[in-house]
Amino acid sequence: MNCKKNTMHSLLDTRLSKHDCKGFPEGLLRLDYRSGLDQQSDWAMLLPSKAEIHTWIVVIHGHGSKGNQLYVRPDLQQYWLPEYLQRGFGILTPTLRGNAWMCPAAVQDMDALLDFVRQNFAAEKFLFSSGSMGGTSNLIYASLRPQNVAGIIARGAVCDLTKYHAFCRLQPGSPEAAIYDQAELARTLAIRQDIADSLELHYEGTPAEKPELYQAHSPLFHTENLLDIPIFLSHGTADALMPVSQSRRLAGALAKHSRFTYIEIPGGNHDSPLTFGLTDPSALAVLKNFTALDWIQ
Repeated sequence: MNCKKNTMHSLLDTRLSKHDCKGFPEGLLRLDYRSGLDQQSDWAMLLPSKAEIHTWIVVIHGHGSKGNQLYVRPDLQQYWLPEYLQRGFGILTPTLRGNAWMCPAAVQDMDALLDFVRQNFAAEKFLFSSGSMGGTSNLIYASLRPQNVAGIIARGAVCDLTKYHAFCRLQPGSPEAAIYDQAELARTLAIRQDIADSLELHYEGTPAEKPELYQAHSPLFHTENLLDIPIFLSHGTADALMPVSQSRRLAGALAKHSRFTYIEIPGGNHDSPLTFGLTDPSALAVLKNFTALDWIQ
């Protein structure tokens, strides 16, 4: 696959403003902009790094959320944010066209956002740490732009968009759907339909209509581009929203990758990987728990 850097569509009409709302970290900024690709208005949040640190964490939100998810969702605010703050990393949390699933336009905007942070905040290295749709987006972006990604944490993600789209369209009575807990399946069925709708919207068609595009944005088929990137992947075995089979397939494809680790959480649901290794409330939590950031660095 060709991973040469495409023509940069720089952000337009950028405007940085302070975000001084109660409960948010001091120094947090909101970046409003228009995409240089198609003029679409969008926004992201940026927390500058400590002066001597040039590493940034990119946290892409899950389906149905926006660029402030890290700061407003209680479990992420409690378990993810303190680790980033302690390390002094810069933090970029883009809205990235909403539920775009790292479609081609989102890839172009991600390129421009990273370039903006490099030029305005002296960023040198980007670590991508996200879950669900965000974790999937991490993997897609890295498989397309490996030169921009220094490490990946993907919690509860998928790697084959065509098969995942088909999974989202499954009905409760189908043979594959029957392996999931029916109560949980009933709660997630509507979300799965919305995800399939979003994929079709942002990829401008179904997998049957755009097979090459869906394959191009499915990391499973481009693992050669991930071989130089440290990757931490985790998944709950009872995830009814994003099946563990997706992560197992990627783990199999990356079996000879020396900088890859995969952890399954037995009986874990879709949210279980989000706090894996981070839930000890004691002051020694960073020392006592497995931390994915330590591993990918």
